Amino acid sequence: MGESLRSGGLPGGPVTAGTQPSAESRPAGTAKIVGIVWGLLVLNTLGSAGAQTIIPLPRSLIQMVTMGALVAAFALALAVNLRLRIRAGAFVFLLTLLLVPSVISSANLESGFGALFRCARLALFIGTLWLLSRWWDGGLTFVRHHIRMYFAVLGSVAAGLVISPGAALPDLYGGRLVGALWPLTPPQIGQYAAVIIGLTVLLVLGRRTDRASAAVVIVPSLVLLALTHTRTATLGLVIGLVLAIGSLILTSAAARRFFTWAVLCAAVAAVGFGSALHAWFLRGQSQENFASLTGRAKVWDALLAAPRTTSEQLFGMGLGDKSFGGLPIDNSWLAVYQEQGLTGVVLVAAIIIVLGGVALLRPPSLSRACAIFLISYCAIASYTEAGLGDASPYLLHLAVAASLLAAPAAATPLPTPAAPRRHIPRWARRSEMT
Repeated sequence: MGESLRSGGLPGGPVTAGTQPSAESRPAGTAKIVGIVWGLLVLNTLGSAGAQTIIPLPRSLIQMVTMGALVAAFALALAVNLRLRIRAGAFVFLLTLLLVPSVISSANLESGFGALFRCARLALFIGTLWLLSRWWDGGLTFVRHHIRMYFAVLGSVAAGLVISPGAALPDLYGGRLVGALWPLTPPQIGQYAAVIIGLTVLLVLGRRTDRASAAVVIVPSLVLLALTHTRTATLGLVIGLVLAIGSLILTSAAARRFFTWAVLCAAVAAVGFGSALHAWFLRGQSQENFASLTGRAKVWDALLAAPRTTSEQLFGMGLGDKSFGGLPIDNSWLAVYQEQGLTGVVLVAAIIIVLGGVALLRPPSLSRACAIFLISYCAIASYTEAGLGDASPYLLHLAVAASLLAAPAAATPLPTPAAPRRHIPRWARRSEMT
């Protein structure tokens, strides 16, 4: 995108004369390293399961790359924060508490040794976020990192579509867009596209990037989102933008204009393209299949009806692959209940409630609007997507929201140099005494 997305510095202009950042002072290359760390976290959360790629990639190789990315991210974050300067916050604190039920349930090995491996991965993921929290100052730095990294991922999806349309739009997924170079599912691609579209729209409204640069991100992302036929991502984008822009209406004329035009365009689209939108939304499914959320409801009912001990109800069955009976759970709350029990559900709910409450208490600003968009998107997507209880893109979205809601680092005044003592000749001192 434009200069606001390319720049590595923090928003808000240069440091005011007479002040200097205290804990935030760092070498010039540190900002780039922080961006690399964020990109490695994004790579780690892409996952290893999905569609068949043009060049078959062994799952073991993909897991090696993703886990290597996480280890590298932690090592780099530690290298630029050797003094372990962190900013305590409710988000990372609650995530750390989430490790407790994860370890307790995984130690029983009901989900196999893979559960302990996933606990170690989650611990390393949270540790990296703790190290990065030093640079959470309420600015848009991590928003730019987020957009850049996921736009690069979508670029690989678009490249796969150009190279092999048949592999990118397979019949196995009903002609929906998948990752042909890296195994990505339609919901993943839809999620990434929706998130960067929403954030870029808000940057345009906040005049942090120009429209031409924003169009380079928004237009192709909208095309990819449409090709995925992902209803959850589309609803999350629309509702999230409505809430985020609504928080700016009273203070931003651009937000009011955009909201008015968006309502008019939506009304025209609903009248003129109602049947086409209805067909796109159904994806060729029957009303019964649509009502059962593509079979998800049956899995949910079976999961809730399964007998559990008191320990399993409180702490879950251990971290797994977010499935039940060999079928994906596709619900963050039920997945957390299955793996981390009621304790995990309470902690995840506390994360959403705390972030949402802090966002509502903040004065209107672009940072607040971006945080509201990310929080609302994750809350909406949690109904049909899993990931809030483990290292995932959804936790990265919420981490960006936490960075936007953090209070700016206090600036310390530059020390005022002492006035030089004036030398008085000895004869002058004698005359003053007399």
